Amino acid sequence: MKTALVSGLLLSALFSVSAHAALNAGDKAPDFNAQASLAGKAFNYSFKDALKKGPVVVYFYPSAFTGGCNLQAHTFAEKSDKFAALGATVIGVSLDSIGRLNAFSADPEYCAGKVAVASDPDGKIARSFDLKVADTPSGRKDTRGADIDHGRVDRVTYVVGSDGKIAATIGGVAPVANVDSALEAVSRLAAARR
Repeated sequence: MKTALVSGLLLSALFSVSAHAALNAGDKAPDFNAQASLAGKAFNYSFKDALKKGPVVVYFYPSAFTGGCNLQAHTFAEKSDKFAALGATVIGVSLDSIGRLNAFSADPEYCAGKVAVASDPDGKIARSFDLKVADTPSGRKDTRGADIDHGRVDRVTYVVGSDGKIAATIGGVAPVANVDSALEAVSRLAAARR
């Protein structure tokens, strides 16, 4: 049974890999620290410390307060109890400033105080996960009408086991499917631990 679950996890990871993500199942996830926000309050996030508690879902997204990213954050917030019940934590990462993320993390329509989001203003964390950082075209506005004045990365989610290895890479799918795929991968990890 355990072998079937692990095989299923590996097959799922193969089919959900984004063409833009070079890190795949079995690769060691890079360690990082970042300024992050939860419920509008900034704090220092340590990936290494989070892994001590169990699997971590690291989801990269283009920008706070944009259509797909709003939906993805809201869906992670709605399903946060399910991730927690499986022993996993979730951290969103974007090139947004911590000021934007304080507002985004507290907003009941998006992170709703349930999902932490980390600021990667120079794209260093994204690049360590082998993601391409691109400029946002000038003149782009967010859903609040504010200028988007930072770079962006593609929507790619990594499910990282407590051993620090990537269990699944999810990209190239719609925001809600991205969250659902991450939850499925975490469920398989939990089942394999039993």
